[in-house]
Amino acid sequence: MGSDRLALLIDGDNVSAKVITGVLAEVAKHGTASVRRIYGDWTQPNLGPWKKCLLEHSIQPVQQFAYTTGKNATDGAMIIDAMDLLYTGRFDGFCLISSDSDFTRLAVRIREQGLTVYGFGEGKTPRPFVSACDRFYYFHALEAVTPIVANPRPTTLHAIANLAPEPAPEPAAGAAANAGPETAAHTISDAAANAAAQAAADAAADAAERALISTTQRSHTEAVISPTIQPARSGAATGRLDAEALRILRRAVEACADDDGQANLALVGSYLTKQAPDFNAANYGFSKLRELAEASGILDVDLVRRPPSAPICMVRLSDTSHKRPRLFN
Repeated sequence: MGSDRLALLIDGDNVSAKVITGVLAEVAKHGTASVRRIYGDWTQPNLGPWKKCLLEHSIQPVQQFAYTTGKNATDGAMIIDAMDLLYTGRFDGFCLISSDSDFTRLAVRIREQGLTVYGFGEGKTPRPFVSACDRFYYFHALEAVTPIVANPRPTTLHAIANLAPEPAPEPAAGAAANAGPETAAHTISDAAANAAAQAAADAAADAAERALISTTQRSHTEAVISPTIQPARSGAATGRLDAEALRILRRAVEACADDDGQANLALVGSYLTKQAPDFNAANYGFSKLRELAEASGILDVDLVRRPPSAPICMVRLSDTSHKRPRLFN
């Protein structure tokens, strides 16, 4: 775990509350976020889900009214606060939580001051903002996502019961007996039709319940056994490195390789951080770069032991690197 002093600033207008758990878990790996602020117009209902998170995670809300329609005053307030915090000299880095390209210049300015910038955003985050950060993490690749549910969902049985039509009212007692033969026949026919419709509705409800339970169980099992990892980079295929990612990885190994073609994986990781801030193991579903390298299909990975020094992970381009990359979960 890192020991850096960090300032965490959240663009509340463009960030969902459900990602905060994963964001804070990743931030904790790099240091301590002693300042945690979220900016937005708290008179608007879209920030409602954030209110519970503020107390749970000790995040300070900052009110910023929208001065005019169509203009985002939140960005300006967040940028001004960031500059004020920057000049205090109390921090080693900033965590900017937003998918808005308006913070690109802010990230560049913080880096010019010699501080580290960690960016967090959606997969649609504009490339200039991603490149302006030292490291960039996508929401869908973070460790945990906490769902924000305003009202608890009804149970499966209750939901199915609500879908079933209400039974038709029973005919008044003695109505058929007191009516004439023709009226009585119609009454009996209507009663039979109602009974048949009710039986069909009950059967449909039972079938829907079984299907819903089966789907729910299957979805839960798939989520536990093989969680879906959305592509970290535009054009990336789900669950594997795309052609662009492989090109970046290959270029990094070539740049760091010695005369024998071997490269220290730690140096490769450092090169990747500088050249592609969003190319990291977490964004592709791995906890370590070594795991990503082993699954890439284009690298040979060796652990070199040189006592008394610690083992060193070395990689080289595989002779079969032209083959398609292996799939991974």
